[in-house]
Amino acid sequence: MHAAVRVRILGVGMGPQHVTPEVADALRSVDYVLAAEKSGDDRLLALRREILGRYGGAELVALPDPARDRSAGLDTRGYEAAVGDWHDARAAAYAQVLRERGGTAAFLVWGDPSLYDSTIRVVEKMRDLLSPQVVLDFDVLPGISAPQLLAARHRIVLHEVGRPVHITTGRRLQEAVAAGMDNIVAMLNPPPERLDFDGLADWTIWWAANLGAAGERLVSGRLGDVLPAITQARAAADECDGWVMDVFLVRRPR
Repeated sequence: MHAAVRVRILGVGMGPQHVTPEVADALRSVDYVLAAEKSGDDRLLALRREILGRYGGAELVALPDPARDRSAGLDTRGYEAAVGDWHDARAAAYAQVLRERGGTAAFLVWGDPSLYDSTIRVVEKMRDLLSPQVVLDFDVLPGISAPQLLAARHRIVLHEVGRPVHITTGRRLQEAVAAGMDNIVAMLNPPPERLDFDGLADWTIWWAANLGAAGERLVSGRLGDVLPAITQARAAADECDGWVMDVFLVRRPR
């Protein structure tokens, strides 16, 4: 007879105020929550504890986050390989906890698990590592995503009437522009000085950092005019919260 464990992947937006009733009920059903602990003052881990304190009080099991190659000069293939190795290491560490503890575990995902988050992929790797001795079943509950919050804060619609919106990462912004995209949401962004905004000075940008947190910052306008303000706002968000997650929409002028 094989042992069985359950994993719940729960979208939590950007904090306790964004936790849906569905996710709150799920948190009360779990035995513990797994999380990666960054080195130093990990304020996102503290925010996870705040969420758990408000919704059920499950134990937080924090594991040191494996090292990842974050070299600025990585090309796309190198970046994807580095992320793949990082996910493998995370999956192995989490799978070991499930072997030892069993029961029902959860992951708290910033924003929504469907959008530029790899928790589902990591859990699938865990399932493969545990099989056949342990049978892992998992479910996914949605959360409020960063693009949703971006649109709400700026009081905009992400797309124009009858037109598409393209969602990508900051490192692939120019690739999207070259492909003819002219209404682009970018996530997982490096600092502005490492983003390639060449040729986009006349585009409009709606930018935000740390949405829903104390350090939330918003900037909008002609990109060429507001880029210095974005740099300053990003630094201010980092100073306030100890971390930065930013997202933006850029749109070609009509």
